[in-house]
Amino acid sequence: MIASDLDGTLLRNDGTLSPRTLRALRRAEEAGTEIVIVTARPPRFVDRLAEATGLAGTAVCSNGALVYDIATRTVASSRVLSLATAQRVATALAAAVPEVGFALETGNQVFYEPAYRLRLSEDVGAELPVPSLADLWLTEAPVTKLLVWSDRIDADTLLAAARSGAGDEVQLTHSGGRGLLEISAQGVTKAGTLEVLCAARGIDATEVIAFGDMPNDLTVLAWAGTGYAMANAHPSVLAAVAAHTGTNEEDGVADVIERLFAGQVLPEPAV
Repeated sequence: MIASDLDGTLLRNDGTLSPRTLRALRRAEEAGTEIVIVTARPPRFVDRLAEATGLAGTAVCSNGALVYDIATRTVASSRVLSLATAQRVATALAAAVPEVGFALETGNQVFYEPAYRLRLSEDVGAELPVPSLADLWLTEAPVTKLLVWSDRIDADTLLAAARSGAGDEVQLTHSGGRGLLEISAQGVTKAGTLEVLCAARGIDATEVIAFGDMPNDLTVLAWAGTGYAMANAHPSVLAAVAAHTGTNEEDGVADVIERLFAGQVLPEPAV
């Protein structure tokens, strides 16, 4: 199995999948390798990518909260965050880090309160405002992530503050978004969900090659038999992961796949 993150990893900076990378993925599939997308992105983003590239198969979405069948556009399994937990954590974070905004990701939509002013062009039509923070906790749709945003604090600093303020009640991470923290139910990680998926398929961790670039990828890069950090990865990822490949702009994922299926001996992991 090849398990790959999307943004900053499989995709180029403009959000496209290069022809070279697409050819490499097809070659791996033809050789009997399953390709699994493992991303912080929601299913609606994966749908658009599939329409543009023809990718199918399975995606682990929302940092492990959802297992999504791309071909049928159905959620195979989910681990949601309770509204009560989200509200408690938000209250603690608001006290610890003033002037942050909150939103709830459902996989299909993003509900946001007035202080959450982050807008993403790819989410046009999916973003729904609520009148106040109190109204956010009236959302009826199952929640995959609580999003915390600041226009003055970077994601690393926000993550450190949240870890001291939120305790062990939730899973905290970020995927490189400017000032954006992502919070899932406790124990929900990319690696945990991928491990369950692999067990159902009879695939051992040693048979998995993973690619990633951000802190939310660390669990899966550590769990997989072989994990590659992109050359453009977050410093913490480059430091934690021994094997490195080229940047996403240089088709670093494709480079590894091409050499692997050409029977070449890959270089020893960088230290």
